[in-house]
Amino acid sequence: MLRPPVEGDRTEFIAGLEASRALHDPWLEPGEPDAWFERLLTRNRTESDRSLLVCDAGEGSIAGVMNLSQIIMGPFRSAFLGYYALEPLAGRGYMHAAMPLLLRFAFEELGLHRVQANVQPGNEASIALVRAAGFHREGFSPRYLFIRGAWRDHEQWVMLAEDLPDAVRDPA
Repeated sequence: MLRPPVEGDRTEFIAGLEASRALHDPWLEPGEPDAWFERLLTRNRTESDRSLLVCDAGEGSIAGVMNLSQIIMGPFRSAFLGYYALEPLAGRGYMHAAMPLLLRFAFEELGLHRVQANVQPGNEASIALVRAAGFHREGFSPRYLFIRGAWRDHEQWVMLAEDLPDAVRDPA
């Protein structure tokens, strides 16, 4: 399931983030965990960002995070998608199961037309996630983001509202 973070998630989130440092190396810029969690809470107080926790539907344990950033409405109706799994639940399919929920939220609830994920070319797990969800590779951006002391190349993976698979649109 997907849900917004709440203050009561702080301890579990921070423990998961700290346990995931090797998993996130070299893809994410490490940061101070408490400030990282505070950013998740703050993002949901704006019109331009949403952070959602990926959780086990039975126990509620946090398996990861999905962020929609720079949400722009008007004629553009677009956002950037970022995501990361957290230990100890990483690699168990939670992010794959959550992606259709995130896409329904983005396209049906928020009314977006385009969601773009920018992925470093060597991040095979991340590319597999967007590819399996039906995103298509739209382009390549050299030296796109400054991560861990260097400008990193990224591939642009895109999903348009009209490309949303029927199984995602109507999961019955």
